[in-house]
Amino acid sequence: MPAVGGIASGGGKEYPGNLTPFVTITCIVAAMGGLIFGYDIGISGGVTSMDPFLLKFFPKVYRKKNSDKSTNQYCQYDSQTLTMFTSSLYLAALLSSLVASTVTRKFGRKLSMLFGGLLFLVGALINGFAQHVWMLIVGRILLGFGIGFANQSVPLYLSEMAPYRYRGALNIGFQLSITIGILVANVLNYFFAKIKGGWGWRLSLGGAMVPALIITIGSLVLPDTPNSMIERGDREAAKAQLQKIRGVDDVEEEFNDLVAASEASKQVEHPWGNLLQRKYRPHLTVAIFIPFFQQLTGINVIMFYAPVLFNSIGFKSDAALMSAVITGIVNVVATCVSIYGVDKWGRRALFLEGGVQMLICQAVVAAAIGAKFGIDGNPGELPKWYAIVVVLFICIYVAGFAWSWGPLGWLVPSEIFPLEIRSAAQSINVSVNMLFTFLIAQVFLTMLCHMKFGLFIFFAFFVLVMSFYIYFFLPETKGIPIEEMGKVWKSHPFWSRFVQHDDYANGVELAHGPVKTV
Repeated sequence: MPAVGGIASGGGKEYPGNLTPFVTITCIVAAMGGLIFGYDIGISGGVTSMDPFLLKFFPKVYRKKNSDKSTNQYCQYDSQTLTMFTSSLYLAALLSSLVASTVTRKFGRKLSMLFGGLLFLVGALINGFAQHVWMLIVGRILLGFGIGFANQSVPLYLSEMAPYRYRGALNIGFQLSITIGILVANVLNYFFAKIKGGWGWRLSLGGAMVPALIITIGSLVLPDTPNSMIERGDREAAKAQLQKIRGVDDVEEEFNDLVAASEASKQVEHPWGNLLQRKYRPHLTVAIFIPFFQQLTGINVIMFYAPVLFNSIGFKSDAALMSAVITGIVNVVATCVSIYGVDKWGRRALFLEGGVQMLICQAVVAAAIGAKFGIDGNPGELPKWYAIVVVLFICIYVAGFAWSWGPLGWLVPSEIFPLEIRSAAQSINVSVNMLFTFLIAQVFLTMLCHMKFGLFIFFAFFVLVMSFYIYFFLPETKGIPIEEMGKVWKSHPFWSRFVQHDDYANGVELAHGPVKTV
């Protein structure tokens, strides 16, 4: 695959170091921060398809779903209050990620993870014991605050701890945890929905306490990253920590580069304003466009509302929940493919292959649903082969996302930012991600009602656009040390015009005095 605008991976400095058991276990524990995000994505769609939950909190939706059999299948879940239950979390995550930037920069990555776990824990308790819609919304907002802190700090932590040769695989552990969280949530929904008495939804929502406790306890036992320790002035401990996680004594070159990057970052008075500097235009663009396109792949339509979607296209409730379990399994397996290949095949190859795969599947699913449901949304009796075809192509679509835009949407932004803007830029990345997750979650059911099968064409268009963006504007970052990342922009035929030669020295960004806000 031609690397348009890319550079040869590797080259430049090669820091000594091994993939030690210590750093492997550390990254696995930290990556479990993704469980809270994944569990929530998976649990909300299943709960909103459970009749006892709808009857208690959203009786209008319940009556529309069960009483009026003439209702257009596309529109049976169209309720702004119901979608607010799901989407309020992501608006809260957007706001908290901005606060998390300051906490992560000044107090370290671990404290942000701890805040994330505690807030998520309280939100899960409130949701599990909810008696009114307002309690559901308050609980969801607290869950969102927790996710904002975790998603801001965990990818940074992983990118800073991992040896550069294995950074891609270890960072994708975060996405793997998200997919495991989704799968576990789907399986639990399937079984909890069968509990007599109709209170299984409380176990589904309250079960979020388990991943919350994992990240809370994990944040207390994890070591801090050398980057963060240097940033807070503890250089001796940082050097000892670097030797421990690399498994070698000779870390002088990497340590000196980390110190140089930290010194440069301290000269930056206003990291948010610094993001607007011309030399950071490539970084800012990636921080905005990658999460923007990640959400407009349409994946959250599948993952948020998989049971609802399958139910809406004519499957019975049990079949809808089981279809969501199947897509969850595919999601986990395909993410493992990305862990194996990201540091072998590179980021760009996976991005582009996944884009083509998703585009084809969306076209097929749109045609299949359009042919059977038409405009009025009343398919009559659905044959078994039809159900198998739809689920098969949705699974192929999920696989394409899970080894490309899913993990790489978190990996690439977390590895390209220099230290002086890293926390602020990661907050932009999370904020854009959560903003569009919120918007899509809020309007999806209304869009499904009005656009019908054309909704899949809508998302397919953005998959096409984002594949062109990757092809022409994203350089390859495989095998490049995180503090050497500046050279990918200097070598890029488009972005090199924004980066002057003296903006970087030996791969480490230079700051020329205090930076004024723009």
